[in-house]
Order: sequence, then structure tokens, then C-alpha cells
Amino acid sequence: MQKAHLWNSDENAVRCLLCSHYCRIHEGRRGVCQVRKNVDGVLYSLNYGKLIASHIDPIEKKPLFHFLPGSQSYSIAMTGCNLRCSWCQNWEISQLSNSNDPDRLPFVAPDTVVKAAAKSGCKSISYTYTEPTIFYEYARDVSLLAREAGLRNVWVSNGYMTEEMLDEYLPLLDVINVDVKCFDGDVHRKYTGAKLHPILDNCIRLKKAGVWLEVTTLLIPGINDSREQVEGLASFIANELGTETPWHVSRYYPQPQFREIGPTDPGVIEDALITGRKAGLQFVYGGNLRRDEDTHCPSCGELLIGRSSLWMTVNKIEDCVCPKCGAKIAGIWE
Repeated sequence: MQKAHLWNSDENAVRCLLCSHYCRIHEGRRGVCQVRKNVDGVLYSLNYGKLIASHIDPIEKKPLFHFLPGSQSYSIAMTGCNLRCSWCQNWEISQLSNSNDPDRLPFVAPDTVVKAAAKSGCKSISYTYTEPTIFYEYARDVSLLAREAGLRNVWVSNGYMTEEMLDEYLPLLDVINVDVKCFDGDVHRKYTGAKLHPILDNCIRLKKAGVWLEVTTLLIPGINDSREQVEGLASFIANELGTETPWHVSRYYPQPQFREIGPTDPGVIEDALITGRKAGLQFVYGGNLRRDEDTHCPSCGELLIGRSSLWMTVNKIEDCVCPKCGAKIAGIWE
């Protein structure tokens, strides 16, 4: 166990300040994430250094389309999550079970991750697959070493961290993709067990801090694909985060724990892309449909980056601008 960060004593319990649940944890109990425990009045992280996954991925898999396209990212994850999404795509590692209990996983030191990333030729380290907020202590230690090694830090997150956590970590964070599950507070609480507004507030906070932000939404039939929700989210991104913010709209495929819902009709995804463009968004992508995945200049329409599935096929961006009309293209390109 590693002594946790960002918590304080609260009478006969401890208060975790890491995510927006702000769990009050009594002696011997764990928080919602199941990997932070009160032991003798001290909060401990149970998953520090216990990697459940480590892979080299194309950065486009995150998905991130406006950050070092064509590069590879060394991706790591720990067991656990602070949300309970009914449709979770990574439920086998995100939800604590006997098979992925951190006690059964080997310890990997932070410098081992950074050395492996550098040796592999990756340009960044991604904290992904599960929710990086719940392995914050390890992510922070790796991030510090990554910066020293000239590597960028990438988060793929549900965005449910606290302001306290962001204030501390923002100097180390380069890029984030936030998965905004829906745009209805009641729906969000019912299907994830968490509030919606802290996520939206954090997106605004990240954008104002200068962190490159992309947003992903998995559209699920009858849950979050109503016209009101899609239009509301597109408007929020355009008006609060900026029209240059990329929006990835993905298709749902049934998971074992949520088979009562069928796959998303591709036409629903297409309608959402149109809605995003009508809201003024310059970059709207078709997620996992393998369509609408290229980047075009919002000024002249020139093809700038061509993609096939997760792989870049062409990149015409020069010095962060469109080579045809000279318009500046939002993103981190070099």
C-alpha cells in the first residue's frame, strides 16, 4: 500500500479529496473506487504501481486526432474506477474483482514505465483504459519523470476529478480526452452513479488552463441519443469549450452486462455529426464507425490529415497551418 494524497481527517473517518464523490471513508472501509482504504485513520492507495495493462498504442486510439498525429503513446492503467457505467467497455479491468485485484499484480516502478516508453520511441505516456484519477499518486510520479525525459502526459478520463486534484496536476498535464457520457443530469446519475455538472465544470477548467482537450461521447440507444441531449452537448462544447474543440461521437456495441440495449444505428451517429457541425464545431469525428475520420481545414475544406481506422495515412499540416489557405489549425502538431 502507498499512503494516499489529497485527503484529510474527518472526525472518526477520512475525507478523500481526489474525485468529486468526496468519499467519507470510515476505518477499514474503501471509497467508491474500491482502491482507496482507510487504515488506522490514514488513507492508502491500494493500486499504486500495480499495472493491469501496458501497451503501445497509436495516439489516434485514445482517441486524440489533434495531438502529434501518427505518433505512438505508451499506455498504462491500474484496476479501479470511480464511476459505475452500465455500458462500460473496459469493465473487465475497471471494476475490481478477484481476477484483477491489485494484490495479485506485480509492482512496476514509475521509472520503469518512463524508460520503457522512451526506449520504444513513444512521444507520450497515456494514463488510460481505466480512470487515471483513481491511480493519481502513481500517475503523478510517472508524469514528473516523463517531463524530465521529454515525454508528454496524456489522460483519457471521465473528468470526475476534484478542483484540488486538477490544481495540483495541471502543470504536468499536456492533453486530455474527456468522455462526456450524456447531457442529462438524471440520466448520468442513474447510469454512472455520479453527477454530471462536475465533469462539465472540469472541461471548462481544463480548457481555460490551456490543456489541449478533446471530447468523446458514446451514443447509446434510448439512453443519451435524444435530440435534446445531442443538441445540448454540441452547444455546450461550441459555446463553453470553443468551436475548435474536437468531438468524437462513437457507436455503442452491446456489452455482456448491458445486452438489453442493441448497437447504435449508424444513422444516429451521422445525425449527431450534422448536429455538431450545425452548432459550429469545426472538427466532428465519427468515432469507431471508420467514417468522418479525416481532418479538413475549417476555412477552405482542404484535406489536412487522412486516416484509415487508427492509422494516419497523410498529414499536410505545416507549421500548424493549412498549406492551402494559411489558416491556423487548432491542436498540438509538433
